[in-house]
Amino acid sequence: MSEPTLLVVDDAREIREFVADVVLRPSGYRVLEAADGATALELVAQEHPQLVISDIKMPGITGLDMARAIQHEWPGLPVILITAEGSEEIAQQALRAGAVDYFIKPFDPDELLQSVQRARARAAAPRPAAAPAHGSDLETLLALSREAASPLDADRVLPRVVEAAVHLTGAEAGALWVAEAGGDLAARAAYGAAGGPERLAAADTLAGQVLRSGEALQLAGGGHRLASGAEAQAVLYAPLRGREQVLGVLGVENRQAARAFDERALRLVRLLADYAAITLESAQLYSTVETERTRLYTILNEIEDGVIVLDADSRLALVNHPARRTLGVERVDVAGQLVADVINHPDLLALATGDRRVSEVALADGRTFSVRVTPLAAIGRVLIMHDVTHLKELDRVKSEFVTTVSHDLRSPLTSMLGYLSLLERVGPLNERQQEFAQQLRTNVQAMTSLLSELLDLGRIEAGLDAQKEILPISGLVHRLVEEKRPEARERGQVLHLRVAAGLPPVPMNVVRLRQALLSLLDNAVRYTPEKGQISVDVYTEGEFVVITVTDSGVGIPPADQPYIFDKFFRAANVRGQYPGAGLGLSVAKSIVEQHGGRIWVDSSPGTGSTFSLMLPTARARSA
Repeated sequence: MSEPTLLVVDDAREIREFVADVVLRPSGYRVLEAADGATALELVAQEHPQLVISDIKMPGITGLDMARAIQHEWPGLPVILITAEGSEEIAQQALRAGAVDYFIKPFDPDELLQSVQRARARAAAPRPAAAPAHGSDLETLLALSREAASPLDADRVLPRVVEAAVHLTGAEAGALWVAEAGGDLAARAAYGAAGGPERLAAADTLAGQVLRSGEALQLAGGGHRLASGAEAQAVLYAPLRGREQVLGVLGVENRQAARAFDERALRLVRLLADYAAITLESAQLYSTVETERTRLYTILNEIEDGVIVLDADSRLALVNHPARRTLGVERVDVAGQLVADVINHPDLLALATGDRRVSEVALADGRTFSVRVTPLAAIGRVLIMHDVTHLKELDRVKSEFVTTVSHDLRSPLTSMLGYLSLLERVGPLNERQQEFAQQLRTNVQAMTSLLSELLDLGRIEAGLDAQKEILPISGLVHRLVEEKRPEARERGQVLHLRVAAGLPPVPMNVVRLRQALLSLLDNAVRYTPEKGQISVDVYTEGEFVVITVTDSGVGIPPADQPYIFDKFFRAANVRGQYPGAGLGLSVAKSIVEQHGGRIWVDSSPGTGSTFSLMLPTARARSA
């Protein structure tokens, strides 16, 4: 008879040689040695040793990982683990990995040798037909619990449950059925001579009785008719109790032997039925979660927008395929990496780690993306990247067209105004002719003003007139309010100004910011009826200066408010009643955004509107 082969695995050569030369070889064992887990698994596949002794901590594949792999690929091959640090947690990990024993360095050679002999004897011993001892019960249940805690494969675990039920109770056969939607039972696993049909009618079978009642059934005395047509001397069925309903039935049978099942067998079958129920529910839940996860990942990777998910520590949780292509992220696994280690675009990093919520990001290849940041409670934040390159190009072409047309129209309009002025010099005009000339002059001036606004908007959007100087905001607001006060007084309106003390200076282009604020004041006076109220408030909020213009005018319909800052848009309740081209607020918005601020409106029809704008202070811009 050839000498038994054992495998010793340890990255420390002195430990391998000690176990092999001092403990095992003198006792008549053939010993193989490996310095790492990968080599050890190759030797197991090639040499088929009868036992493996391994250190827990090794580079690459650890001893625990190797033990799990052996239990999966070569079930029944005993593994003894050795560790330098003993603890209850390590003992539990070793047990869950399938180890039959584990030792703490330094260990007694005789104890290790005895453990090897016990493990080999247990592995070689035939499985008894009668009910095993309680110690064997525990080992079988622990092994089964490890399988149930492994990746959820009900088709692999359920046959093991039936096999364990047969062996632990000393039965001749066993089977497990799962309830179907129509009320019948479908066979999922069988062991021994159970056999029988693949489906049982729950109405007229013993298993169906257990399914309906939810209670275990224990019969002895012989003559019990089974669904297969055979008779049994003793049967024991237990329900698979789920959280909300009975999922199926686990049963064991003695067809030849007249031995009845005792209370111990009943407890074991009930326990195993609970294992099976947990496995079925967990597998179903796992399948549902996997299906939803796959669907979510498919959606995220197939949409055109880039999606980047960050946790609270600015580490990447997800980068979908469009975002990877856009940013050139070639690393396969980026989860857990700091965003700054994977993405090197400065504007995108500023959005990912800063307080801004929306911005445009220009890439080196000429594309422009609108990036929106959404904070998520208990997760972090999500960045959505939408390609707006074509929109930017359309906007550029449109702006060039508007600028060209505006320049080309100025000359004929100037000529028209000049000839209107000369009409009275060539001869007197009657009253009707003077009225027509004045109407022409008013229309030409309106067109000239419109062209000026279009040109201003083009210059602002092109980034011209961007020079700024740090000045106090209070002086500019005071001058504008005093400038509009006579017009408001003529209309019987009351114009209030409240400026908080100690306002910090603001980086501003005085001409453009004056234009934006004047547009808001003009609108307030124009759309507020006589004897109405207009209030201008200036105060600080954090690192920003806030300016609000509130009126008691006609207000803006809710449906129109999202578009009020669009070019040439006018609210439905003022079209045809008040003069204007719908460009003033668009120009004001562009000016405010060029200053790094934002503008918005709160309004109710019939009660008035409040336009608010926030401008970063000099300290905020420097930060």
